[in-house]
Amino acid sequence: MNKDLYSAIKNRRSIYGISKEEIVSKEKIQEVINHAVMHAPSAFNSQSARVVILFGDNHDLLWDITRETLRKTQSAERFVATDEKLNSFKNGYGTVLFFEEMSIVEGLQQQFPKAKDNFPIWSQNSSGMVQYIVWTSLEQEGLGASLQHYNPLIDEKVKKQWGIPASWKLSAEMPFGKPTAEPKEKEFQPIEMRVKVFK
Repeated sequence: MNKDLYSAIKNRRSIYGISKEEIVSKEKIQEVINHAVMHAPSAFNSQSARVVILFGDNHDLLWDITRETLRKTQSAERFVATDEKLNSFKNGYGTVLFFEEMSIVEGLQQQFPKAKDNFPIWSQNSSGMVQYIVWTSLEQEGLGASLQHYNPLIDEKVKKQWGIPASWKLSAEMPFGKPTAEPKEKEFQPIEMRVKVFK
């Protein structure tokens, strides 16, 4: 599926109804994610973004780990809604895990001490751009996705399960799959309140 950029930006939404049906090959998904990671901008061209793509049993296991972790932190009553939400993610075809390589960030802090406090912020700016490019690229391929944040609760178990280096910091999880439900209607604030132009 090939959409123009404006349409992909507009149609990129949080899609919670997803299925495991394969409508895009694993190889194509890896290709678009590789492209996003390769070409996303980063401060000082630090290229600190790291990504893990989980398919099949690995994808399912991530959401089982998340479920068992959250079960210990919530009451039984509250967990009912959480469990339903986690099941919707597990119903998907795969998950993208977004990390930042903190040894690069810390190295830049040492190299440029006057800007030390800015490098973690710039790192997150870069991570956000990678996430957005991946999300929009998945939309262009006809896949639905959403961005989740169960870190840092699941960090240790994720690193242990998939042999992730200690210096990689998890920043977000993106389950994706074939859309099975439309996103909710989106309301917009007046653009004049959000953009100022001086000519």
